[in-house]
Amino acid sequence: MSPDFQHEPVLLATVVELLAAVPAGWVADPTVGGGGHAAALLDAAPHLAVLGLDRDADALAAATARLARFGERAKVVAGRFDRLAPSCAEAGVERLSGALFDLGVSSPQLDRLERGFSHRGPGPLDMRMDRSSGPTASDLVNGASEAELVRILEAGGEERFGRRVARAVIAARPVDSTDRLAELVRGAIPAPARRRGGDPANRAFQALRIAVNDELVQLEPALLQALGLLVPGGRLVVLAYHSGEDRIVKRVLAAATEAQRTAPRGLPVAGGDPVPPFLRLRSVPRTAPAEEVAANRRAASVRLRAVERGPEPKETR
Repeated sequence: MSPDFQHEPVLLATVVELLAAVPAGWVADPTVGGGGHAAALLDAAPHLAVLGLDRDADALAAATARLARFGERAKVVAGRFDRLAPSCAEAGVERLSGALFDLGVSSPQLDRLERGFSHRGPGPLDMRMDRSSGPTASDLVNGASEAELVRILEAGGEERFGRRVARAVIAARPVDSTDRLAELVRGAIPAPARRRGGDPANRAFQALRIAVNDELVQLEPALLQALGLLVPGGRLVVLAYHSGEDRIVKRVLAAATEAQRTAPRGLPVAGGDPVPPFLRLRSVPRTAPAEEVAANRRAASVRLRAVERGPEPKETR
């Protein structure tokens, strides 16, 4: 891996175990990051190839370098995860044996203050995964209405003092740096609440990052595309770190695992109806063991959910 993009993949052994069992073919990693999960899977499963997607140029460079040793078994392309189906088509991948979504932000993105994701030091209010386009966090912080800021803080950060934070930010405009924003957020939270639940700036920054990158908006279409591309026996594995993400994942996978003759609403499945059911691989989400959490704090909030596509239904006459 590139020395400038050091990221410890979460639940690595579990992810590899789940995906190494799928039929031969392509596994999509639409949040490839530094390529840690992808490299481990390719090492463990010679019958698989990986198509990695990311919209962060630094991540793409790191993953490309890390996966180069696998030759034609690895492809890395630029793209948002809600464009998984067209990205697969453009890469010549017709169906998938598996798909992995490792949601959220990576350690290198947080560690580089110039990216604006972190509240732990001074930096620009950017927070874009793809720095070539789209609004920045500064655009939202300095341009959004009070109602819109409250909605962002509540939806992405579950901030119960969202209105207080929004009013403090608006009163201080223009806000031009991450450290200034963090200061305003902390000052807007009542003292008793600041003493529990961690740094309140973390919730606000998470909420802004999710809004800047449309993460919750893109998630359901991306999951539906992945499910629709899976071959029988193929698996979808999702790692979520935020309750808003996990609720979407849980809802989509619950719909997919209902025994029914037709696809869940909105699910694009190749081949027409009836479709095979999806099987939930565990009744409750998996979490990281204590030793992994101790070594990698990002693992503390992870929830892993996975489903497997069942066999093709028998034709009825």
